[in-house]
Amino acid sequence: GLERERTLPCSRLAETPDGQFVHVAGLVLVRQRPGTAKGVIFLTIEDETGPANIIVWPKVFEQFRALVMGGRLIRIRGRLQSQSGVMHVIAREVEDLSFRLRILAGESASPGTHKVMPKGRNFH
Repeated sequence: GLERERTLPCSRLAETPDGQFVHVAGLVLVRQRPGTAKGVIFLTIEDETGPANIIVWPKVFEQFRALVMGGRLIRIRGRLQSQSGVMHVIAREVEDLSFRLRILAGESASPGTHKVMPKGRNFH
């Protein structure tokens, strides 16, 4: 799975030193772009171990806009920022893993059946 690809389970971020580079992956649950945040995007992703909060600065957002806005299952490479128990991953790179959902959702499922993945909650 993803751990073989050096991807950390979200629950392990709490044990990770501040400032360390990490890879985390998960379903995108929430995308927020507060008007007061000067173009910063806040993502919440979740894997089977729990959620992770991601900060995407405008420069990174410009580079990975389509993935940040449209990715369902993404991997983030970035630096962990952990202060007073509040943890964020500051994104440097975003990778789309959404193709794995088609595999999980069972393209192999018997004809006439399909599983539906939950949609993320997005800002408009």
